[in-house]
Amino acid sequence: MSTKAGEVASRESARSKRKVILDAAIDHFGAVGFEHTKWATVADQVGIGQTALYHYFESKSHCLLTIMRMQLDSSLAGFREATSGVADPTRALKAAIASAYEATEREALQRRILHNHMDLLSTPRQSKREEAERQACRELVRDIEAEWAELIRRGIDKGVFLDRDPVVTARLVLGLVVSVWRWYRSDGSTSLDEITEVITDSCLRMVRVRAPRNTRKS
Repeated sequence: MSTKAGEVASRESARSKRKVILDAAIDHFGAVGFEHTKWATVADQVGIGQTALYHYFESKSHCLLTIMRMQLDSSLAGFREATSGVADPTRALKAAIASAYEATEREALQRRILHNHMDLLSTPRQSKREEAERQACRELVRDIEAEWAELIRRGIDKGVFLDRDPVVTARLVLGLVVSVWRWYRSDGSTSLDEITEVITDSCLRMVRVRAPRNTRKS
């Protein structure tokens, strides 16, 4: 094998192992919690020594912040894809909510991890790599809130959503949407399709202008 080919193979191997580590960490952090997951347990599942994990992540917290940043990035991309080219604000809101619940079992765990550890983003990290991930997460949160707020603002401008502060309204809607991940379980009695229907109805009731009721003249 040539030197160049060897370097390419080495980079691909490193990327592949990193993904396996992230998948294992998501499985454990999501199932038993970040605090109750031992770093050595992740190493055992991946089939490497605990020391080898530090070639990819300098700490368990670094891995957690990376998982959170990846999920926020995925959420933003999903919102943009779902709402791109949808002019009607009500249809766009429905599409955005539906996209938030399109998830495999592991993706649902990743969203639970993000929801359960958002407070981690409020405190600066001593490690440069952890701090870089934290700052990236904060920027993504701002972008997500801004795009949801812009959707709400479009609905207000068109007279189909209530004339309220679009930023506050977007945060309320997002809070309702993401709260599901705290209690949702893939083997539970409520499916994501059922959740999507209920949450969509609740969000529309929160933002949509109500048509006046017909009244009879005496």
